[in-house]
Amino acid sequence: MVFKKITLIGTSDESFDAAADDALDRAEDTLDNIYWAEVEEFGVEVANADGREYQAEVEVAFELE
Repeated sequence: MVFKKITLIGTSDESFDAAADDALDRAEDTLDNIYWAEVEEFGVEVANADGREYQAEVEVAFELE
């Protein structure tokens, strides 16, 4: 088996959990054969956002066909 890892950044105005879910939902909608995901970092953008924008950097691994 050969896997590829990509990094996605999910965002939410609610929470870090929702930001991670945003990234994983997008991955599941567009990728096949996802095996695992790891949350690498959390961050909050406050400068350019109306409120807080929670961000989760998620590394997703999937098997190449």
